[in-house]
Amino acid sequence: MSIFLKIIVGIILVYLLFEIFEHAIIPLAWLILKKKRKHVTGPLGLVGEIGEVREWDGNEGRIFVHGSIWAATSDNPLTPGDKAEVLDVEGLVLKIKSITD
Repeated sequence: MSIFLKIIVGIILVYLLFEIFEHAIIPLAWLILKKKRKHVTGPLGLVGEIGEVREWDGNEGRIFVHGSIWAATSDNPLTPGDKAEVLDVEGLVLKIKSITD
């Protein structure tokens, strides 16, 4: 095999490896990393955040989170001033739990 032919084959192999990396490995890694990211905007961005209970009556009331007051529900009774974590968002109502639990 001549040196010229070896150079051409080498260039072709490097090009093919680059294309596989660019069009298969990088997009796959990007998709995997994207799935692990936490939502940072919209209602789902509130999940896991800590807020302060402003009003409470029975199992529902209002909580201050991210600069806004939201309607909230909880399985446990809370009192104004308690700190609570957002567990879920159902429409415009937050499902919360006391962080002292």
